[in-house]
Amino acid sequence: MIDSPVSILLKQLIDFNKSIPQPVYIQVSQQIINAIQRRYLTKGSLLPGTRVLGQLLKIHRNTAVAIYEELASQGWVEIIPNKGTFILEPEQKTAKIKAPSQKINQAYTYARSTGFPFQNSFHLASTTQLTNAAYTINDGKPDLRLHPVHEFTRWYSAAMKRKTLIKKWNRPNESSYSLFQTQLCNYLNATRGFHISTKNVLNTRSTEMSLYIVSQLLIKQNDVVLVGHLSNYAANMIFQQAKATIKTIPVDKDGLDVSYIKKHFVKHSIRCVYICAHRDYPTMVKLSAERRLALLQLAKEYGFAIIEDDYDYDFQFDGSAMLPMASADVNGMVIYLGKLGQSLFPSFQTGFVVAPENLISEANNYLQLLDQQGDLIQEQMLSELINEGEIYRLMKKNIVVYKQRRDCLCKLLIRYFTEIAQWEIPSGGLAIWLQFQTNISLVKLAEEAEKNNLFIPKTILYQNKNTCAIRFGFGHLSMEEIETVIIKLKNAYNKVTKKSIDN
Repeated sequence: MIDSPVSILLKQLIDFNKSIPQPVYIQVSQQIINAIQRRYLTKGSLLPGTRVLGQLLKIHRNTAVAIYEELASQGWVEIIPNKGTFILEPEQKTAKIKAPSQKINQAYTYARSTGFPFQNSFHLASTTQLTNAAYTINDGKPDLRLHPVHEFTRWYSAAMKRKTLIKKWNRPNESSYSLFQTQLCNYLNATRGFHISTKNVLNTRSTEMSLYIVSQLLIKQNDVVLVGHLSNYAANMIFQQAKATIKTIPVDKDGLDVSYIKKHFVKHSIRCVYICAHRDYPTMVKLSAERRLALLQLAKEYGFAIIEDDYDYDFQFDGSAMLPMASADVNGMVIYLGKLGQSLFPSFQTGFVVAPENLISEANNYLQLLDQQGDLIQEQMLSELINEGEIYRLMKKNIVVYKQRRDCLCKLLIRYFTEIAQWEIPSGGLAIWLQFQTNISLVKLAEEAEKNNLFIPKTILYQNKNTCAIRFGFGHLSMEEIETVIIKLKNAYNKVTKKSIDN
């Protein structure tokens, strides 16, 4: 039996790995199914007995029995007592798979590259890094542990039971504006000082989606986009994907240097200027009121758009948040991007765009291509959270926690980094711009930190001949975790500077 054609074929086909989590009997049964689908094993073929299969594959007989039982349970074989196991063809046939030029044992691998050319986008390469470290510094993200899990379960359940939700699913093309769009518009008018209607607002899945849609509408190949000297790497990637020419503008203690734009550019040579509404990314520097007015005036004079990204409006600790430039824009020069629900899980946050009606109309057409269905449950729930004041309550509650964490971090920095680095205490936001006084290798610092169970991603490291800094995000860390992270960072710094002295 071992020398039978079926046995020889199985020996060529079957290749399993005992070191992976998937059981051997599942691996083997899936490969036999694949052989049946490819017609290598035809209907009526007699499979070797369990003892012979065990010897053939060098597996225990119980494993061989499990293989045939698995195949029988799915209808691929029929086990007839005292006769054997025979191949069947299930009634629900799958499409025939042909691989005439491949060797049989290569039928279970998938091609690693295409057999045809396509356009590569080097600037869209992933910035994600993998790590097993227990502690991480990010660029200033919220703490998901503060998400109100129990209340959220109640809100979500209530939203699912609303009769209006079923109506919206059954009538997706209804022309009237949704309750959520109305509530969002009212919320923005109350919190941002806007005087807008639903025709001026578009809600999206995220700020990144908002910026992508705007860039597709606004930017043509080689259009000039101005950004801050260091700027937001994610925004830059989106502009590059739109084939823009990105030029950087100096940033000082008052934010983006608007006078530099006037000195170095002529009218109608700029397509748009990207700025952060409250705090410059990554330096956390505020754009002064004088420069806001100057930028608005220059935009009208030079004919460029302003993309105002208000990425951290929800996290204002000291004083009141400065109203966005878009709230004072009477000439239609500003496109305002924001995010709602940053106190919730990311999947239940929503991005939005505020702009003149004609741009929103075009952006909505573009959104229909990307996300026609949207998320009606999310919108239903957020509508009720806005209406009941829960969004505002959660935001104010979390601000107290984040302010305590900011103050904790600053005290620890004074204790461990006073003579090493300098920083400003931000009035809001979930990150601190930590500048080292000595120009060290931040890559080596990250390597030493990871050896000590602290991961510092490359996206928060900023180093050139004039800059040696980290955008230190603290929002996701408890006060106890902040202390642990600071000590690990200091130990990594000591190791890096000791090595540099020795060399």
